Amino acid sequence: GTVILELSKEKAGERLLERQAAQFSAAVQKVESELSAQIRYLTQVATGQPHEGSSYSARKGCQMALNRVDYARLKLGELARACEQLLET
Repeated sequence: GTVILELSKEKAGERLLERQAAQFSAAVQKVESELSAQIRYLTQVATGQPHEGSSYSARKGCQMALNRVDYARLKLGELARACEQLLET
């Protein structure tokens, strides 16, 4: 609204307009970021009941498999470190 008021003036302040446009752009980016975070959260807590034509269930299964692979990798790393410690002693 402030930008429109400034533009309606005969001599609009270019710096003021740029600053207000940048503030508006930053506000839009913040909203987009927060919405994306909420969507990610809702994806994680959803029940996983797919509706007709939905790929959610497949994506959720894939994400869970990737989580299990990461966990297995972590545990294998711990096991490897424990073995190295035993060999060093």
